[in-house]
Amino acid sequence: MKTFRLPFVAALLGLALTISTLPSALAEVFDTVIRNGRVIDPESGLDGIRSVGIQGGVIRAVSTGFLEGRHVVDATGLVVAPGFIDLHWHGVEPASHRYQAMDGVTASFELEVGVLDIDRWYAEREGREPIHYGAAIGHIPVRMAVKGDRGEFLPSGPGAKAGVTPDELADIVRRIDHGLRRGAVAVGLGVVYTPAAQTWELLEVFRLAARYNTFTHVHVRGASSAAGVGADREAGLLEVIALSASTGAPVHVAHIQSSGQGSTGRMLGIIADARQRGIDVTTECYPYTAGATRIESFLFDSWYDRSDADYAKLQWVRTGERLTRESFRRYREVGGLVLIHANTEEVIRTAVAHPLTMIASDGFDVAPGEGHPRSAGTFSRVLGRYVREAGLLSLPEAIRKMTLEPARRLEGRVPSMRNKGRIREGADADLTVFDPMRIIDRATFEQPAQFSEGIAHVLVEGQFVVRGGRLDEAAAPGRAIRAPILDAP
Repeated sequence: MKTFRLPFVAALLGLALTISTLPSALAEVFDTVIRNGRVIDPESGLDGIRSVGIQGGVIRAVSTGFLEGRHVVDATGLVVAPGFIDLHWHGVEPASHRYQAMDGVTASFELEVGVLDIDRWYAEREGREPIHYGAAIGHIPVRMAVKGDRGEFLPSGPGAKAGVTPDELADIVRRIDHGLRRGAVAVGLGVVYTPAAQTWELLEVFRLAARYNTFTHVHVRGASSAAGVGADREAGLLEVIALSASTGAPVHVAHIQSSGQGSTGRMLGIIADARQRGIDVTTECYPYTAGATRIESFLFDSWYDRSDADYAKLQWVRTGERLTRESFRRYREVGGLVLIHANTEEVIRTAVAHPLTMIASDGFDVAPGEGHPRSAGTFSRVLGRYVREAGLLSLPEAIRKMTLEPARRLEGRVPSMRNKGRIREGADADLTVFDPMRIIDRATFEQPAQFSEGIAHVLVEGQFVVRGGRLDEAAAPGRAIRAPILDAP
């Protein structure tokens, strides 16, 4: 038997140990590594210190060990979360999506009002957006087109106030069907803005949604910030639950805190009861006591004989002034956006803390001195004011409401959403890295175009849109999120 001297054996062992502790030439070097952050994955329940390796826009490793990357971010003391997903957004300009990116959002969707022409909407955004984008085919714009309503964004004439003939209903159904075949991710219905839409019309739209295995994103009838005392808010919710039960089309109820106001707790209880009985109904909220809408819309048709106190609840965004009877009438002739200060902090807390609510902004384009702070600060406000300061819900629970649950709402219709809202190997590298001790909203009703604070990094398909708290205004990695296309254009 051959023997080896101890010095020779020790040398071999030392060499092996040295090689094992050096980065191997054969070891994977990732495009980007986010090191030593508190990784929170709402799907698996992971909440611990990990490093995340990203390659080709995809998460390839989530590890307690050392990962090597061409670009390395030290996330010590920071939270690494899936990018926030906003199911309720009305913005048109890419510049407004930058406010969303600075609020941690990596994908936003126009689902409540929806759009008229799916192909055109997606084409207008291709290669221009910092975050991902998607849209519903909208009952409102389709109905406006069929009825010849010339309102801006929302109906102000026959699109709201006139019924449809059988031929017009067939045209509405045909146009919505075409939008779904061209990859719309849902069907949007703002029933509160189309009071003349009767049950049969809505039933036909719900049936169509069920046929395509998609959900309806609905602003329920009779429920809004502009509705007066005595509005039967629960009736509108029960209407869409009945339509869902009858057709099998899932339903998502827009901004429950705004639709519900003082009835929010009761309406959340109705949703919980319906879910226990097998109805696929979900909802969302945004964390502000004021709503916003177009002053020329149907909602204000009944406002010509209100009290002075009611008019004072309205704020004209272009000037910041609170309205009077005279200015209300004048601005209604002009048309434009108005804020409605009609809710309470108690209602907001009820909605934010409830386990069934997702977080969604209902935001839109913002400009200096004009807009609503929800467009820039929704997600940071929840994490800063209601998680850290008020302790209404845990950080993992808040992240679940912003990421996994919105992804699950979409993934039945859009398979690609199964790789969003999660942090795991194979998931898309859409990530938000933030400081849980600093994150806060800065946008106000008077100064809505203010970036949130505490967002350190935002990656969209592995590309930095925000890095070191600074926005890259040239970055445009956002991609279309679209359901499978069934027909040629």
